[in-house]
Amino acid sequence: MKLRKLFSLTAVASIMLIALSCGSKAKKAEPAPVEKWSIEKANDWYRIQGWLRGSNFIPSTAINQLEMWQAETFDPETIARELRWADEIGLNCMRVYLHHLAWETDREGFKKRMGEYLGIAEKNGIKTIFVFFDDCWNPTYQAGKQPEPKPGIHNSGWVRDPGELLYSNPKIISLLEEYVKDILTTFRDDSRIALWDLYNEPGNSGYGNRSLPLLEKVFLWGREVNPSQPLSSGVWRYDLKDLNAFQLNNSDVITYHNYVDPEKHQVMIDSLRKYNRPLICTEYMARKHNSLFTNIMPILKEQNIGAINWGLVSGKTNTIYAWDTPIHDGSEPELWFHDIFRKDGTPYRGDELQMILNLTGTNKGL
Repeated sequence: MKLRKLFSLTAVASIMLIALSCGSKAKKAEPAPVEKWSIEKANDWYRIQGWLRGSNFIPSTAINQLEMWQAETFDPETIARELRWADEIGLNCMRVYLHHLAWETDREGFKKRMGEYLGIAEKNGIKTIFVFFDDCWNPTYQAGKQPEPKPGIHNSGWVRDPGELLYSNPKIISLLEEYVKDILTTFRDDSRIALWDLYNEPGNSGYGNRSLPLLEKVFLWGREVNPSQPLSSGVWRYDLKDLNAFQLNNSDVITYHNYVDPEKHQVMIDSLRKYNRPLICTEYMARKHNSLFTNIMPILKEQNIGAINWGLVSGKTNTIYAWDTPIHDGSEPELWFHDIFRKDGTPYRGDELQMILNLTGTNKGL
């Protein structure tokens, strides 16, 4: 879902060495009222969950988070159909992005739609990881009708949150605090939610350490609410040392992104094991980079690591196209980058689908 430097063996290992040598960057003047979960509590929680496996989910009819959640374009029929396909192949967890602007323009309606989504997911045996903030793709956005996809361009309409608004209007921080605390308080004991992913890829889009203050604040807000679900933010790039250290030292369970081959992926796993906390890979599977269902998902299952790939159904996000390889005439790429299903529910690759069925131990009528 992003423009990135791919992990190298030495770089991936260096993330963890740096993080282990750094203490928490929480400000002494603003101590979190609740400590992060103990290792024992985190592992007890994970044993109850079982092996989490699923996808980053947005319905095929939505180009971005706003189109998914705004009242005019919220599409429960498509959500229900596509989550049913996920259930039929044994997936049990979806990672879903929120956006503060959809809440700001219709607070009660937004929360009602979140509840409706959770009800649909629960009917299909699916738990949800909700994501608050995001540093990826378009820096500005507006409420209302969203743009149409640009042919052949990966995530042409995806929007950051809060993006450039944080720097053009610093006063928005109080609104963001209200937003995070309202959502966490409303759903703090909702068993349909597996995990709160507080900030996706902080430092992406060239922000670097500019994202650290918001990262620190969102963890502080989360601790103040103290929901029953764990809090986390996934490490994703080796050279963001301060961000990596803070994420790893403040997450209840360790989440991470890895879009490269099995050997490099295993190096990252081995480094993260040092924390003795549950591991969940919240983004993987980029066919162009040899991160596949057939070679990564078995590793994650064998080692009891959550496996959340990018993309369920091909749609308006255009994630069948690679980050850096647009096809401007909009023709289908020979090799899909992400996603499992076509819009009609047929799989992109039968061998991959069979691997998923084998690993999840299910075959519900396919």
